This record gives sequence, structure tokens and C-alpha cells, in this order.
Amino acid sequence: MTELSFIHRYEPATDPTRPPLLLLHGTGGDENDLLGLGRMISPGSTLLSPRGKILENGMPRFFRRLAEGVFDEEDVRFRANELADFVAEARKAYGLEAPIAVGFSNGANIAAAMLMLRPEILAGAALLRAMVPLTQAPAVDLAGKRVLMISGALDPIIPADNSQRLAASLSASGADVQHEILPAGHNLSQTDLQLLVRWFGE
Repeated sequence: MTELSFIHRYEPATDPTRPPLLLLHGTGGDENDLLGLGRMISPGSTLLSPRGKILENGMPRFFRRLAEGVFDEEDVRFRANELADFVAEARKAYGLEAPIAVGFSNGANIAAAMLMLRPEILAGAALLRAMVPLTQAPAVDLAGKRVLMISGALDPIIPADNSQRLAASLSASGADVQHEILPAGHNLSQTDLQLLVRWFGE
């Protein structure tokens, strides 16, 4: 593992035609959490999986929050830029193209923030159980970027109108957004997996 600014796992591609994936865990996860998911949804892709630097009651996260669903937006901005710098470093160190972010929960929120603040860093994103990371979305051009958003209709953490606002905001910035709402809660289901496999297959 190369010494970079985030603790991370790196798995080189076995299929160079597949896009590299940036795997971003949820609260309390770490750099190993989504490797299995990455291998399943895009077999052969390079996997780059950093560990969030914020600790909340000992659980790694990618940015601070003031309460459940209430983000420290100043920290969101700082951390999204810090993570984008890490991706730029990793691309240089490992010789990668711009990755597609695959983020769950807190990881999906930081991926959405990176799309808004540093769009050149990501080729696209699969956002699983994401919320609006910044109340004032900056004007940004996301033309040509594919975004898959999968929300749970029964998610106790994310109000339905919040995920719809995020999808609308990314669409308004030019991203090609596919927003799926499943009869699921906050945890991932088999259907999430099937949608991801199909989306990456296109």
C-alpha cells in the first residue's frame, strides 16, 4: 500500500476495460467494508477504498455532523476537498483514470459533495442512501457524468423529499441521474445489488 494522505485499500484492476471505483463506507465502516460490494458490481475494476478521518464515538466517518441528518457544512466542504486531493494523489500514484464513486450513507453524502465541489475528480457516482450534503448547492457543470441514486422509501434516517432534492439538484447541474426508490430501509438489499450490477453493465 502506497503512503498517501488517507489510510486506504487498493486492489489493482484485473479487467482494464472496467472503470476504477472509489469505495466510500458509511458511519462506523472502514476501508475494508465495501471491497466485496465493489468486486460484485464491477468485477475486475480497480478498487480504491479510503477510511474516513473523522471519529464519532470511535466510529470512522467522512465528515462531522451536528446531529442525525444535520451536517457541519463547513466540515463537509473541507473534507470533500481533502478527499478529492487524496483521489488526485492516488490517481498519480497508481496511474488511474477518474474513478466512479460508490458511496453508502455517509460515504454517499461525501461523494455527492465532491460532485458539487470538485466535479473533475469523479467520472460518475453510485449514491446509496444519500442526502443533500450542502443546503446551497454551488453552480457546477456535471454534463456527461452518470449518477445512480438508490433511496429507501422506508428509510428512517432520510426524508423522501431530501433524496428527491439531491436528485433534482444533480440533474439540474447536467448529470445523467437515475433515481431508484426501493421499498427498503437504510440498509442495502439484494435489489440494490441488482440495480448496481445493471447500471455498471451499461
